[in-house]
Amino acid sequence: MQVRKNSDDSKATEGAIIVWFRNDLRIADNPALRHAEGSGRPVICLYILDETPGIRPMGAASLWWLDKSLKNLGESLEKLGNKLVLRKGVAAQVLDDVIAHAGATCVLWNRLYDKASIDRDTLIKADLKDAGVDCQSFNAGLLNEPWTVQNGSKQPYKVFTPYWRAAREHLAHVIVESAPKTLKAPEHFPRTESLSGWGLHPTKPDWSRGFDLWTPGEAGALERLDDFLSGPVDGYGEKRDIPGVEATSGLSPHLHFGEIGPRQVWLAARNAAEHGDAPAAEVEKFLSEVGWREFNHSILFHWPELLTRNFKPEFDGFPWAKDHAAFEAWTKGETGYPIVDAGMRELWATGFMHNRVRMIVASFLIKHLLVDWREGEAWFWDTLVDADLASNVGNWQWVAGSGADASPYFRIFNPIAQGEKFDPRGVYVRRWVPELAGVPDEVIHKPWERALHLPADAKRLYGKPIVEHGKARERAMEAYRSL
Repeated sequence: MQVRKNSDDSKATEGAIIVWFRNDLRIADNPALRHAEGSGRPVICLYILDETPGIRPMGAASLWWLDKSLKNLGESLEKLGNKLVLRKGVAAQVLDDVIAHAGATCVLWNRLYDKASIDRDTLIKADLKDAGVDCQSFNAGLLNEPWTVQNGSKQPYKVFTPYWRAAREHLAHVIVESAPKTLKAPEHFPRTESLSGWGLHPTKPDWSRGFDLWTPGEAGALERLDDFLSGPVDGYGEKRDIPGVEATSGLSPHLHFGEIGPRQVWLAARNAAEHGDAPAAEVEKFLSEVGWREFNHSILFHWPELLTRNFKPEFDGFPWAKDHAAFEAWTKGETGYPIVDAGMRELWATGFMHNRVRMIVASFLIKHLLVDWREGEAWFWDTLVDADLASNVGNWQWVAGSGADASPYFRIFNPIAQGEKFDPRGVYVRRWVPELAGVPDEVIHKPWERALHLPADAKRLYGKPIVEHGKARERAMEAYRSL
């Protein structure tokens, strides 16, 4: 990074401020933006589609979401009298160019916590300061920054329950900052690229037609939170495990892209409970899920190798199978197990999958098919609109048994029993596997028991699943014992 040094102190005080947007695509409760607005100086709002080596590129579904979210953010900034500048490239080089052409003397951003982003930001910050450009970063994405929650030995927690108990002690005085009313614009904006020119929306084919259940952007995030706290939160603790019922918040993609911040979610939920607008016990269960997100970010911050390596090294010698055909059947929702296939088809159609079903399909891939969790994680990364690095990797390792505070490997979900317990009438399965619509409830999760009576379009997959549960379970246990 090469930034021209400022020798004129007055210019350093009066120059424009760059706010570098990342996973914080909102104007409310945005510390970097609020700090820039409070300075009274011209503000350049910049988003970089980063191509820095080592930064993991977004998956296709995330890029779909980003396209709409940036459009929404740009419209919000225009209402404040400003605009969003778009650039694609290596972040350090883009910042260098924008600083030079705009005469900017300060760069602000909100922090990210994965190692690749930290390494990039540390180098950029050092180069900026060496060039006389002020640089500050803030927390907009977590309730607690990872280094602030420690156990009695001043070490990070490895188990969720004590982590969340300690983390809550820091949340007595959570403050949410309001959005700026105006945002001073520079006399001349730097060159901006066209959002449509980035080609983030899929064409030929457009596989996102089922994504219309989402409303990306800050307004959509706030509306979804309000709708959740006005109804579905009642009974959340039990209903959240039933995929055929709309009982979850659906906030995960909004939180990942920073269209809403965890502080906003925390305060809104707590206020709803305190004012009697939502059951306190259900709110606490919901907030513990927000806490699980925080825990995964803390784990990834302290153990960055978790992205590609097992948290528990004893799993390094696990005898994974190289079964491309089985993996492909799993991705297409063609395993012969209705609850697994329904989840994979929901994912492809909507960019999302119910959380209970995520655990079922992940367990099936890892334990029934013995496919490496990293392959499943990569598929989710490409197909989920809420593909958050820390949560995606953390949850896959949790299911595999190799992660922090993980489910034991020998906890192998029976896809038949899971379906019968959480989708007893087949509401979810019939929605996503319509060829089984006429199958009776009692065999909807084991349709091969009525193979002769299955509709013609269902016989190919559901006359016999690709693996038999009992044999697959024993094979998985043998592999586990080999460790």
